[in-house]
Amino acid sequence: MTIVIFIIIICVIVISHELGHFLLAKANGITVKEFFVGMGPTLCSFTKGGTKYSLKLFPVGGACVFEGEDGKEEENSEGEAIPLSEGAFPRASVWARISTVVAGPIFNFILAYLLALIIVGSTYSDRPVIQEVIPGFPAQQAGMRSGDVIVRLGGERVYLSREINLITMLRQGETLEVEYMRDGEKYETVLTPMLDQESGRYLLGFQGYAEYFKCSPLQVFQYSYYEVRYGLKATVKSLQMLMQGKASRDEVSGPIGIAALVDDVAEQTRPLGIWIMIVNLMSLAMLLSVNLGVLNLLPLPALDGGRLVFLLLEVVRGKPIPPEKEGMVHLAGFAVLCGLMVFIMYNDIVKLIK
Repeated sequence: MTIVIFIIIICVIVISHELGHFLLAKANGITVKEFFVGMGPTLCSFTKGGTKYSLKLFPVGGACVFEGEDGKEEENSEGEAIPLSEGAFPRASVWARISTVVAGPIFNFILAYLLALIIVGSTYSDRPVIQEVIPGFPAQQAGMRSGDVIVRLGGERVYLSREINLITMLRQGETLEVEYMRDGEKYETVLTPMLDQESGRYLLGFQGYAEYFKCSPLQVFQYSYYEVRYGLKATVKSLQMLMQGKASRDEVSGPIGIAALVDDVAEQTRPLGIWIMIVNLMSLAMLLSVNLGVLNLLPLPALDGGRLVFLLLEVVRGKPIPPEKEGMVHLAGFAVLCGLMVFIMYNDIVKLIK
């Protein structure tokens, strides 16, 4: 059951990403040689409209292959170069290529928003409303009380209660500016967290800060955007922590770790009913889709962000980087990514064994 759910989630996210590349390529007149989902040996395939559609053995990853995307001409059986057609990737305008490359991550964000619409529309959302303040802690000392709506914390705009948890977790012990609303009036204060001896954590003094409510039809669109925004913020901040050495390798997961997470979510929510389980799995898929979109925009070789860097350099220079040089950079980046994937899979296995 877990394997089936995992495959469905990964396939939907990958197909969404590659569909973005595919649709923009077609719109820009770029020839798509193959559209495949998965990796490894081909299980089945068919050709339509000059494009080969394939399903491969291992349900991780996928690609949309353009004619001449590496900038090199192909060779026939006699070793002679086959000139690139008018639909080849390098023959398209630089802006057409930029839009085709960036469409993959954008479609991941679109998928995340569509999933958020279902999640928010069928369940509840949460406002950052203080339920109770802890006596003797900074919030009470500053005059805050239950019912206050937090709109800004530490200089960051807050729409969902979970954002408070994210900000305080990443800025443990830091003094934070707080902006909140009470009876239609705005108030501002500054809170310095106090160490709670019992939990060993620094607390501002909020005892619960979520008010759950059912969205109106118009609010569904608004709060679905907030859901995707939260996922984006959480992903970016997690990457920042990883690069700054504030996150351990145990907090990084690959396909095996994601499959284990899918299993945990399914097991914990199944007793609550099939629909609750499905909604929680969709919430996980939404976050994974945002993750994939952000990761692919990183300016690293072999990723969409790496290709985007070379295309933007082409805009600045007025001419493309020599394809053999760009190809070498992407090949080296691909080798590093493969090594990283092996390390992450090993790390996932070690965490499962523990």
